[in-house]
Amino acid sequence: MAFERITVDPDKMGGQPCIRGLRIPVATVLAMIADGMTVAEILADFPDLEADDIVDALRYAADAVREHELPLRLPA
Repeated sequence: MAFERITVDPDKMGGQPCIRGLRIPVATVLAMIADGMTVAEILADFPDLEADDIVDALRYAADAVREHELPLRLPA
């Protein structure tokens, strides 16, 4: 699956996946969502972002998880 809004540039942010070549890592956007921020709050913090950037970041993350086998931690 191609992600038009997600870019990886070894010369920016250490090669982390970022939004549209901006220095805004996908991981930062995902962490904001995980912390309970709304799309409107994220867009207010990062005026260069668009709502579709956030949607593509979520799709990118879902695809990344789908592509890798993650270890399962059982509750103690």
